[in-house]
Amino acid sequence: MTATDPLLVGLLVLVVVTAVMTAVARTLPTTLVAFATYSLGLAMVWIVFRAPDVALTEAAVGAGVTTALFLVLLRRTSGSEPTQPTAPTRRVRPASVVVSAAVTLALLLTVPSLPAVGAADTPVFGPVAEFYLTDSADRGIDNVVTAVLVVYRGFDTFGEIAVVFAAAVAVLAVLGREVVL
Repeated sequence: MTATDPLLVGLLVLVVVTAVMTAVARTLPTTLVAFATYSLGLAMVWIVFRAPDVALTEAAVGAGVTTALFLVLLRRTSGSEPTQPTAPTRRVRPASVVVSAAVTLALLLTVPSLPAVGAADTPVFGPVAEFYLTDSADRGIDNVVTAVLVVYRGFDTFGEIAVVFAAAVAVLAVLGREVVL
């Protein structure tokens, strides 16, 4: 057990509790606050896992931009629909709970097979890293991060750009400033 394990367990409990709160909340503002808290908790989990770039992305997109968009949407639609449920609310089907529990259990069973965070025998410290370092230099690219993003992960980067473009279009649509060509 490392020093960060209790922190990680606490953060994972926070993430699971806020995920459940997001799913079962009865009002939209409560759902929004629970979702933002979930996203911030997940960002802190990524920090513990030593992935600050992923943590920053989760905090900025998940907690920041998404929450802001939902707040704008909530403000623009307030008054048109009630935020309080009027009839008996959602009913959780037992089959859904069983399937969710089975998937969660299956995922948790894979956790012991994962390498420890920062372990020297993980693939990232193996021959792949040495290949990237030497091959990017052979290609004349001085910055290895740029080489990984553009050369080795080109399709992934293209997909990320498509997602950012779709998000920008959604923001413009929500704000009512879409451009007609």
